[in-house]
Amino acid sequence: MGISIAETFRDGVVFITGSTGFLGTILLEKLLRSCDVKTIAVLVRSKKGLAASQRAVDIYQRAVFDRLRFEKPDFVTKIKIIDGNLEEPSLGFSTDDRDWLINNVNFVFHCAATIRFNESIQMATKINIQGTENLLELATIMNNLKGFVHVSTAYSHCPRSEIKEQFYPVSISAKELKKLIKRDENIQNFGADWPNTYTFTKALTENDILTYENQLPISIFRPSIIGCTQSEPEPGWLDNINGASGIITPLIVGILRTIQLSRNKKTDIVPVDYTANALISVMWSTVNRYKYSDEKNKEPKIYNYVSSADSPIHWDKIINYTFEAYHQAPPLETMWYIFCIFSDSRWLVYILRFLLHRIPGAFIDFSFIIRGKNPKVLTIAFKSDLLQAKLFKSLTSSSVFYNIKNYIYPDYQKC
Repeated sequence: MGISIAETFRDGVVFITGSTGFLGTILLEKLLRSCDVKTIAVLVRSKKGLAASQRAVDIYQRAVFDRLRFEKPDFVTKIKIIDGNLEEPSLGFSTDDRDWLINNVNFVFHCAATIRFNESIQMATKINIQGTENLLELATIMNNLKGFVHVSTAYSHCPRSEIKEQFYPVSISAKELKKLIKRDENIQNFGADWPNTYTFTKALTENDILTYENQLPISIFRPSIIGCTQSEPEPGWLDNINGASGIITPLIVGILRTIQLSRNKKTDIVPVDYTANALISVMWSTVNRYKYSDEKNKEPKIYNYVSSADSPIHWDKIINYTFEAYHQAPPLETMWYIFCIFSDSRWLVYILRFLLHRIPGAFIDFSFIIRGKNPKVLTIAFKSDLLQAKLFKSLTSSSVFYNIKNYIYPDYQKC
C-alpha cells in the first residue's frame, strides 16, 4: 500500500504538539533517530519564567536523548521551537511562526492535552476541545499538509461495554458544551457517565473532528494506558506517575498501603515506544490512504491501540512483578516497607485508608512540626488517595476493546 514509512517522512516537515509530554518526547526522539526528516517543529509554551526556547534546551539535555545524541550529535539543528499555548486564542503563535507553519508543515501529530483527571470542565474544554479546534482550523489552510493524526484515548467512550474503531454519539456536542460554559450554566450533570473530564472532553473532540472529514487527511489514534518503554531508546524509561505508575510508584516508596482494586481485574497497558511507533504508522496509513486510495471523502478512520485484545494482563501479575522488582532492586529512600491491602470494597478501603494512611501520616507530620520542619505527609496521602480514586475506573475498565478493523504498517513495532 503506497510507499514505505521511511519514504513517507523523507525530507518532510513535522509539527508535534505535546512534544514535552511522555508520548510526545518518545515520538520526537524516534522520528529524529529513525526518519530522515527535514525539520520537526515542536510546540513549547513558556513556563515558570523560562522562555520556550530555554525550556526546550533543558528538555533535550535529558537522558532519554542520550542515544540520539550519540547516533546523531547534530539532531537539535532539525528542531524548530514554536512558542505557543493551547489555552490561548490562535494558539498564541506569533505571526511569523504561524506563517511558517502554514507554508511548510507536511505532517501534524496532535499529542497535547490536559490529562489531569481532576481538571475542571472549563479548563479541559479550553485545552482539549477548543485547542484542538484551533489547530484544525490552522491545518485547513496549511499549503503542503499530507496528514494529521489526533491522539485521543481508548477510554474516550469508557461508559460503553464495547469500544470499536468507530465514532459514537454523545449526549451533548462540543459546541453546545462551550455555549453552556460561556453562559456559566450548571454543567455538572453533563458527562456524569464518564469518570473524569479528560475522557469526556476527548469523546466530544472526536465527534468534533467529524466536521473536518472532507477538509483534512485526518485520523484518530486511541492508545490505552501508556506505560514505560519496552526497548527504545532504552528499556524502562518513564517520566511521570500517571496511569499504572500512579499506583506502582507510591506502592514502592511506601506511601500506598491500601487501594480499591481487585487483583483479578484486567487492565490495558501499552509500552510508550511501541505506542510512538504505532502512531508513526497511523500517520503513514493516513497519508497513503488519502494519496493512493479513493477514501479521501470518507469519514476519518479511528485506530484503537490496546493490548487486552491480544495480550491481556491482570493486576495480580503486575503487583507480583512490582514486589519482585522491589526485592531485587529496592529504592534508596522509602517511607515504609512495601505492603498493600487490595479490596474492591469501597467502605473497607475508606477504613483502611484512615488506619494506614491518615493516622501514620499525622504522627509523622507531628514529628516534623516538633523538629521545625514543614508537615507534608498527610498532604501527600490525600493527593495519593485522590489520584487512586480518579484512576480507578480507567485502570479497571471492563470495556472490551477492538483493534482489528483498521490496518497499520506491518511490523510497526520495529519501524
